[in-house]
Amino acid sequence: MLSAAAAGAAAALTPAMPAGAEPADEKPTAASVNSRIDGLYEQAERATEKYNGVAERAGALRRQVEHAQERVARGQSRVNRLRDALGGVAGAQYRAGAIDPSVALILTEDPDSYLEKAAALDRIGSRQALRLGQLRAAQRGLAQERSEAAGKLARLDSLQHTLREHKKDVRKKLAAARRLLNSLTADERRERASRDGDRGHGKKAKSPVPSGASASSGRAAAAVAAAKSAVGSPYVWGASGPSSFDCSGLTQWAYGKAGTAIPRTSQAQRSAGRQVPLSEARPGDLVIYRDDASHVGMYVGGGQVVHAPHPGASVRYDPVGMMPVSAVTRP
Repeated sequence: MLSAAAAGAAAALTPAMPAGAEPADEKPTAASVNSRIDGLYEQAERATEKYNGVAERAGALRRQVEHAQERVARGQSRVNRLRDALGGVAGAQYRAGAIDPSVALILTEDPDSYLEKAAALDRIGSRQALRLGQLRAAQRGLAQERSEAAGKLARLDSLQHTLREHKKDVRKKLAAARRLLNSLTADERRERASRDGDRGHGKKAKSPVPSGASASSGRAAAAVAAAKSAVGSPYVWGASGPSSFDCSGLTQWAYGKAGTAIPRTSQAQRSAGRQVPLSEARPGDLVIYRDDASHVGMYVGGGQVVHAPHPGASVRYDPVGMMPVSAVTRP
């Protein structure tokens, strides 16, 4: 039998079990596995919104790079034309200046004609000086355009690296969630699917008929109609329609169908209009969830939102209070 001191030392050397963890020799319960899956989906959604934000910035920067490269090409073409023009005038001057002007005047049989030619050469010299100034200005402008294009390309490379890292993060979390999901029995998976309201496995679900206040505008009503039309479409991270969506991709797509551009991420969508109290929400309003604004749905009336929940689930109706609401925005 261990002495009290030995027992205390053994206890001190034994690693503490994390709070909520299952004992090593016991199979995790379905409830604990589902809780861990939900946590991983939430983490993946946060990572997805970060990915979406970087992707949006990268897309905008890519367009800027394309425009900068077009300006560089136009600038180089102008420099080439100015160089060619200067080369032609310089050659003419060299040939005309081979004889000293005073000697040429004495020898010429037609002094008036010579003077006219000399005046023309003076004008050519003035024109050459102007073109030289234009060339120098064009070269400076071209160097500036090239520098800006190079800077944008460097920033784009950095954003693309960040995109790859975010993509790895999302895939890692989703792979972990899939492994946990596969550890459930068939009955437990069916129970989870039933809880998620995903019995149709991606087929169009029967839509309830939301009631209540009318949309705040015609475009909001059109966005609601578009969101409802997407019910049953699969959740795919990073997708923004027309056949699959993540949460902010759905709301952006729906408002795009209504002819209104809103930002790509749920965080940016929180500030994409006027904020109103949840009690005054009207169809078409964006309901932002969690303190970090990592999820968004569209209020459709009757106390319901349409949203793209998480991988393995389809776009669906859920109660507006399904998770903590951080803001309601009316675009």
